[in-house]
Amino acid sequence: MFNKLDAIDQEILKLLSENSRMSYVEIGKRVNLSRVAVKSRMESLEKDGIIERFSIVINPEKVGRMISAFFDIEAEPSHLFNVAQAITELEAVTDVYQMTGSSNLHVHATLELNEDLERFLKTELYTIPGIVKINCNVIVSRFKTRKGLRV
Repeated sequence: MFNKLDAIDQEILKLLSENSRMSYVEIGKRVNLSRVAVKSRMESLEKDGIIERFSIVINPEKVGRMISAFFDIEAEPSHLFNVAQAITELEAVTDVYQMTGSSNLHVHATLELNEDLERFLKTELYTIPGIVKINCNVIVSRFKTRKGLRV
């Protein structure tokens, strides 16, 4: 799968992607290594930047964020990075990507209600200098969600 990772590192990453709270002992049992060896491998994976951080995944709907929307945003080329920076600072925004194609930025945001989406567009996105066009798509249902890279 990944040329620079041996089978044990790949299995450790797979286990951590399923449960980042898994103990060194439990991982060791599953990959047939000691707790110390697992700890050493995980420290190396962190040092090498393969593991960037350990975090949790929050279900937006369970905390009241019922609206999940994607925005394709076209910006004037000379303003692209300023627009991206302004968007990354908005609380509702979860992800910002520079894309190829007609839209320069692909943005995901979660909001509580339709009224919040309208306010977000009017008072936050539409006011950013350099934006030429915004296309908004609201998620109706989610069939699969994947966070991070799978090995």
